Amino acid sequence: MQRLALILSLLTVANLQADANWNQFRGPAGNGHVNAKNLPTKWSETSNIKWKTAIHGRAWSSPVVWGNQIWMTTATADGKQLGVVVVDKNSGKIIHDKKLFDVAEPQFAHKFNSYASPTPTIEAGRVYVTWGSPATACLDTKTFKILWQRRDLVCDHFRGAGSSPILFRNLLINNYDGADTQYVHAFNKKTGKTVWNTRRSVDFKDLDKDGKPAAGGDWRKAYSTPHIAWFDKQPILLSSGAKAHYGYNPVNGKELWRMDHHAQHSASTRPVFGHGNAYFATGFGKGELIVVPVNKQGALSENDKVWHSKRSVPKKPSMVMVKNHLYMVDDGGIASCYEAKTGELVWQERLARRSGNFSASPILAKGKIYISNEDGTTFIFEANPKELKVVATNKLEDGCMASPAISGNALFIRTKTQLYRIEN
Repeated sequence: MQRLALILSLLTVANLQADANWNQFRGPAGNGHVNAKNLPTKWSETSNIKWKTAIHGRAWSSPVVWGNQIWMTTATADGKQLGVVVVDKNSGKIIHDKKLFDVAEPQFAHKFNSYASPTPTIEAGRVYVTWGSPATACLDTKTFKILWQRRDLVCDHFRGAGSSPILFRNLLINNYDGADTQYVHAFNKKTGKTVWNTRRSVDFKDLDKDGKPAAGGDWRKAYSTPHIAWFDKQPILLSSGAKAHYGYNPVNGKELWRMDHHAQHSASTRPVFGHGNAYFATGFGKGELIVVPVNKQGALSENDKVWHSKRSVPKKPSMVMVKNHLYMVDDGGIASCYEAKTGELVWQERLARRSGNFSASPILAKGKIYISNEDGTTFIFEANPKELKVVATNKLEDGCMASPAISGNALFIRTKTQLYRIEN
């Protein structure tokens, strides 16, 4: 009995630790799911706010949480200074605030984007931060010292970087899809050295007579974060590029399959996996949701699509899978529920008469979906395949471009100027 009690105690501690850490963009599984049982559904500037901390700079990256630390990247509005801010989870006090890199001649970034949009990823003792090609680094979370850095990766982000890095075994993996070149890169997470670099096999060649990106560089650009899917006990790296969506072997970077698309560009959402299928939103232009099985090989055709849809597909907010249904909110606030296996549209409705514009991705907690708009309003609706039922709407003073983080039963929302800890 004592042995059983000890095992149960250790499992409980492990589960609590897992629930306390939000280690990457869209959380521990990369799909927006969280085990919190008592997240708040009501808050305002004067209620259910444990603390509120001003964060300097212009940055749309999401916070990540490990232990009592909350890490964020930041940048000056002109992109010439790149740094990190670390906040104590319990008190909200800034415990580390440091400029890490100077950039003499920053690339252009669209006014809608920022120079610090990629979200860090974190694990015990180490945090990995990136601003795209200007800099990628690994820091010690105790001493805050840089353990390694890379500033040699070539990529014209054209309108600013957006892809966030992910960890897989001993690798740190990220997408680099620019107006000049497109590839996926894997670093050794301990040393920063290159383990593999895989060029995209599909390239939309839109260059001027001097070989430089023409005005249509958007068609060669993507902002999506990669995702690891497990199928038949094998890992598959799902990655959205500028003109195709790919499945790679994450161990060596070998391309397993790809699905081309031609009427869309600038894919931004993180892929979703479920029921043996990968779910991709193709981006801007004539946006489309395409669903393909992951157990394929080579160049896929239209016949390989399980299903697809062009109705109110999000360009920036990622989707969320809940059992047999796929939920999504497009950039204009239209929410949709699809039968994930067949593509049958169950319902589609605007969240509110004036729901605003959306860039942040949703999270799922205890059957409820949370999503924040660019004006600072968070909508909470039930993951209900029968109907759209909005549970609550909550307004903060400033707009939200970043997706939230969760630790325990606390919700951490980064607005354009502040970081909030929200809880009952």
